[in-house]
Amino acid sequence: MIIGIPKEIKREEYRAAITPAGAAELVSAGHKLFVENGTGHGSGFPDDSYRQSGAVLVSREELFRGAELIVKVKEPLPEEFGLLRQGQALFTYLHLAPNRGLTTFLMERGITALAYETLEVNGSLPLLAPMSEVAGLMAPLAAAWCLQRITEGSGLLPMGMVGVRPARALILGAGIVGRHAARVALGLGMETVVLNRGIESLRRIDELTGGRVRTGMLAAENIRAEIRDADVIITAALIPGARAPLLISREMLTEMKKGTVIVDVAVDQGGCVATTRPTTHDDPTYLVDGIVHYAVANMPGAYPRTSTLALTNATLPYIRMLADQGVERAIAGNPGLATAVNVHQGKITHPALSASFGAGGPS
Repeated sequence: MIIGIPKEIKREEYRAAITPAGAAELVSAGHKLFVENGTGHGSGFPDDSYRQSGAVLVSREELFRGAELIVKVKEPLPEEFGLLRQGQALFTYLHLAPNRGLTTFLMERGITALAYETLEVNGSLPLLAPMSEVAGLMAPLAAAWCLQRITEGSGLLPMGMVGVRPARALILGAGIVGRHAARVALGLGMETVVLNRGIESLRRIDELTGGRVRTGMLAAENIRAEIRDADVIITAALIPGARAPLLISREMLTEMKKGTVIVDVAVDQGGCVATTRPTTHDDPTYLVDGIVHYAVANMPGAYPRTSTLALTNATLPYIRMLADQGVERAIAGNPGLATAVNVHQGKITHPALSASFGAGGPS
């Protein structure tokens, strides 16, 4: 199979979809790998490292024209729509639920679109997990930076000091993001509270932290009670393939202290906060009613070396499967890969995505 690895063009996206070591494995398996010039520069992998792996360095146009399977990090942007052709397969983070335009395009163009974030194996999301871990580890660090007065934060030092209380971090969701965010927030010295709908995830956090994190159920009344005292709020709730659940309304911002920081890790899926809109690494925050919002849509892109290595570790077995067996056979023969398919033969195939758009689909 001919596999294409284009350079990411999303603003300040420095990750690559595969490392040179991963490229070498695909080439050794008999596949032809097209890599766009400059693909790995942002994550510290020069073009020569891909050449030495056996990949062919090509232009963007040649890559899209020749590849049967396109493997990316982030969803295609409108500038890339014209490069994708009928019958190609696309494997990347898609986050289609809040993106009707891209969903409609993939359907009309007849692209088989497989999303990393919906690939499910035994109840886990193995391709979302590594980037969720990075984002979870980053979230308290981003919040700590945003607490500075120069960003309109409250000016509270996260870990406090003798005679001065530390910041209080409220984390909504106890999945991979929430669990790692709690670990770092606690390590920074913040008072840490985690709310979640399932008790088992809360029990796991309690065990991992020796009971140092206060836990509670993710119910509307509990959220309202906790946001009043929070200095940092990290939203990390997810429904695979669907829009993120709305946990904080616009009206609830008025109940928060001025200078409170919200880090909405779920921004890729539409966000858990009514006032969330995507931001970028070079302009990451904005104010609404005196509340600082941090909503960078590609948080792991800030640490591209680590993220590229971690992503390749997770995705490479599935790329091999698609290439070795062919896309159609691989999807038919592997239940996990089947859950990654969001659009196929002009139709939405993922139930949660379909439900997000309603019976009529995207218009």
